[in-house]
Amino acid sequence: MSNFQVAYVPIGVPTFHLESAQKEFDKSVELLNSLTDGVRVPDEMLLSLDKLNAFLGTISPDLIVLQNITFANSAYASEVLRKFDCPILLWTLREPVIDGGRLRLNSLTGAYSAANTYSFMREEPLQYVFGAPQEAETKAQINAVIRAAKIKKELKSLNIVQVGHTPQGFGFGRAMDVEMLKTFGATLLSIEARELIDVAKSYSDEDIKEYLAETEKATVGLENTPEKNRLDYARLYRAYSEYVKSNNIGALSSRCWPDFFTAFGTPVCTVLAMLNDMGVAASCEADTYGALTMYIGQKLTGIPTFFGDPVSLDEGENTITFWHCGTAACSLARKDTGAEIGVHCNRKIGPTLEFGCKTSDRATIFRIGKDKYGEFRLFICKGKALDKPKQFNGTSVVIETENASKDIVVSSVKDGWEPHFAVAFDDISAELKALADMLDIEVCEY
Repeated sequence: MSNFQVAYVPIGVPTFHLESAQKEFDKSVELLNSLTDGVRVPDEMLLSLDKLNAFLGTISPDLIVLQNITFANSAYASEVLRKFDCPILLWTLREPVIDGGRLRLNSLTGAYSAANTYSFMREEPLQYVFGAPQEAETKAQINAVIRAAKIKKELKSLNIVQVGHTPQGFGFGRAMDVEMLKTFGATLLSIEARELIDVAKSYSDEDIKEYLAETEKATVGLENTPEKNRLDYARLYRAYSEYVKSNNIGALSSRCWPDFFTAFGTPVCTVLAMLNDMGVAASCEADTYGALTMYIGQKLTGIPTFFGDPVSLDEGENTITFWHCGTAACSLARKDTGAEIGVHCNRKIGPTLEFGCKTSDRATIFRIGKDKYGEFRLFICKGKALDKPKQFNGTSVVIETENASKDIVVSSVKDGWEPHFAVAFDDISAELKALADMLDIEVCEY
């Protein structure tokens, strides 16, 4: 990704208490520089339209932090909105002193003027924060918006590939290249599963030694898989790995059953697990919007996300269990078991992954999906990942939800959500909401 730039745009007029304003300016610059690199800051507060326009001519922002350092009329915001179409975070400063005397900043009234103008000129919701630079909540909110804006920019350089087609009855995961580009800015590629299978078949045993050794190091019990399946798995892993690297792929959805059992004789599950640990978000059953969801979670947490179905509900524990056949990243496995290798729960062919996931005090269930009208929406639910062993054959994670788990299940089923979700091992809800606003996608919190 090219350099990410945040532009700090402190607007105002010189008729307010400039000593107070200067203090807020200095603290704001310090805060922004503590949150990200590449912050463009003016040499002084922008207290006239001439100074504002001079500074705007020097920046190429991916996010603008528009702050009423004092009151400013709507002409200031109009200039910013006219020149840039990047996300904008409007920041209102708390009035520093209330003593019956002079109004020092009047930042809040300026915010109303700026927001009123924004509402006429932009469709997507406004990012907004109220608070002083030294407040923890202010810092957290601004940080979430900055992180979301980074993801929005990264999506524009994302290559995501569909390997094969969704199985019959799984059309919810099928993506259109134009929709992917229009809404997310990402480039959607496609390749037939048989093409990668044919490449895999061309490798000799010698060609795949390092891929087999890498997997043996990351997993437990691969030696128990029949030799032919071990070698064929490594062939498939090399084929996928080289395709990903040569095409600069950041996320991948792959057809799995029945082709890899019937046409190749070895499942793709463990290949997808290894790709996830490589930093390539990889989903099965060719769920491309699932892979896109995983990519966003991976970028926000710095570790792989879990991909699976909601399969079990326990009202007493207030939990929902997410499971899939065995594609979870090896690094998500519990420490006491490691990433154990087994066979597919239905086809009885390996290798697949078999483990319960690690614990996390903060977790987020989320998914980019579509409503019944074909409009994108984002599912968000907060909780924590419990210390639970493998719940069923395959890989699983048990999430204790903040809200009532049964209500979440009942509501999300009635609301028509897709049966695949991602689980991030951190609370990324604020970043997801900010990103959804920037992409003009409906947020659905459960």
